Amino acid sequence: MTAPVDSHAYPADIGFDGGDLDCGNGLLLLIRKHIDPLPRGGLLEIRSTEISVDEDLPAWCRLTGNELLSWTKAGKQRSFLVCKGMLAERAAPVPAAPRSIPIPAAHAPLPKRIPVAPPPIPPLAVMGIGSWPRPRWMIEAMHAYVEGRLSEEQFQETANDAVRLAIAAQERAGVDVVTDGEQRRDSYASFVASRLDNCQLIPLADLLPLVDDPDEFAAELRALDIPAGDVRHPAVFGRLTRSRPLVAHEVDFARSVTAKPVKVALPGPYLLTRTMWMECISDRAYDSREELATDIVRVLREELADLMDAGAALVQFDEPVLSEVVFAGAKNKRSFMCGALSESLPPEQELAFARDLLNAVLEGAPRARTALHVCRGNWTPDESVALSGSYAPLVATLAEVKVGAYLLEMCTPRAGEMEILRALPQDARIGVGVVNQKDPALEAEDAVAGRIQHAIDLFGRERVLLHPDCGFATFADNPICCTGPAQDKLAVIAAAVARLR
Repeated sequence: MTAPVDSHAYPADIGFDGGDLDCGNGLLLLIRKHIDPLPRGGLLEIRSTEISVDEDLPAWCRLTGNELLSWTKAGKQRSFLVCKGMLAERAAPVPAAPRSIPIPAAHAPLPKRIPVAPPPIPPLAVMGIGSWPRPRWMIEAMHAYVEGRLSEEQFQETANDAVRLAIAAQERAGVDVVTDGEQRRDSYASFVASRLDNCQLIPLADLLPLVDDPDEFAAELRALDIPAGDVRHPAVFGRLTRSRPLVAHEVDFARSVTAKPVKVALPGPYLLTRTMWMECISDRAYDSREELATDIVRVLREELADLMDAGAALVQFDEPVLSEVVFAGAKNKRSFMCGALSESLPPEQELAFARDLLNAVLEGAPRARTALHVCRGNWTPDESVALSGSYAPLVATLAEVKVGAYLLEMCTPRAGEMEILRALPQDARIGVGVVNQKDPALEAEDAVAGRIQHAIDLFGRERVLLHPDCGFATFADNPICCTGPAQDKLAVIAAAVARLR
């Protein structure tokens, strides 16, 4: 790093005091909190008394493409002036981009909806799990929106076009239930950080200094085929409140372009608690992860009620981290598992915690319109790095969740035998994965029909729902499948179902 100067040559647009925090104890998260809202060319002043920042901050700037303009030193006090992007970008005027609707007072209720009754979901209904590959222009718009180069209105208009294409592709494939393809989301779960108050999306790469051994963890991410530079993670900077819908607006638009039942997925309360609880930053707002979970449950209950009124035919809660709880220990290593980086308690305690959180969210909701999805990881087509194991250690916990349907990975051999699912409640519907979204090869219709018939024999025709093992594009920047193969895989399920109907 260059030598310190007496004073900065440019005035900062915004600044904060990081005190004695180092980059591994929350300083990077605070930097991200303050720099993300700035336009390209915006200037951030970081004040610090921690000596290690002298070396770590320049390295972070090089990694993230931001320019360290100058720094000053007076005793222990240091001041760093960082430009978001390059200073040359400051010369061009940057139009103000409104990033969100105005935030009303904390806990202010959203306007009450007039409830809409959804179409029924028939037996043997074919559906996607949730995500659909985004067009390249949608991904570019998502990045521009996150970086403040695209307004909220422009982003939503672009997303509407992407949703129209996603739903049209599903309808051509012959599905009975559509999703909006999660086109507005950077990933199936972390997107909530862009919708909740006091929460923010930060790149996974920024979190590497927070783990015990950053180099080892970075190497592990590479081995697991995880794009740390593309994946973003939610960070909590204050008490969580919901001043606008999380996904109800997705249902509103989807229902405007299709007559079919609309399913919408939400990250489950256990997943959100595991991903959001980071002691170095979230403990400034919450004393424990249990206290954080209380607010997450409240937010999800509010959203679930809104979705019921909006006419969602099925609200699916995603809890893939349940697999990490019971299977990661067998590998004796940390599992990425879709972003759950925090440590956990022994499996029996974690499973009980997850069950109680889910039931707290579901309490009082129409059970027939709720679902739970579990898989073993969907961030890479490399099956060897995903978790593996039958539902045997999970089925007792799943059976205690008061949900109306279970949508479960079942096509890949990693998921074990379907017969184990007979232990689930007899009055719940069983969604069976019958194609593998990770496998580029299209399954033969006869093989898919055989899997469906096996499910019918086990659970009865009235209880069975059909879908891929997981979504086609869990992460926007790292889709597991392209649009053509995704449509073909849904179509082969629909064709196999048509034979059995």
